[in-house]
Amino acid sequence: MFCSSTECKGEEKVTQPPGDVILTQGQTATLNCTFTATNPNRALFWYKQEVNSYPKFILIRSLHYSDNSPEFVKDRFDAELKDSSVPLMIQDLHVSDSAVYYFTKWEVELSINNNNFST
Repeated sequence: MFCSSTECKGEEKVTQPPGDVILTQGQTATLNCTFTATNPNRALFWYKQEVNSYPKFILIRSLHYSDNSPEFVKDRFDAELKDSSVPLMIQDLHVSDSAVYYFTKWEVELSINNNNFST
């Protein structure tokens, strides 16, 4: 599920503020988002989509796991999971950072039965 508009609706909600963020090279961008979730086992994702390209995975944050794609090093691309948001910070902006950024979440239900895991 990708949300290119300001809101994705379903059982729960993900919201990104509308409009563009305009900054200059070298500055730091903070892209905000909020979500509602009842399940603490949630994974939160940021993606980057350039013109005429597919969305590229940037990073994932959850209560127990944090990882960045090798292409998006943590020195420049980072996000801190808060109660109902996980803002993406991009430091030392490059012209090549110009793109559409998407935020989404995935909620996991785990069942453990005789050492077999399922989602």
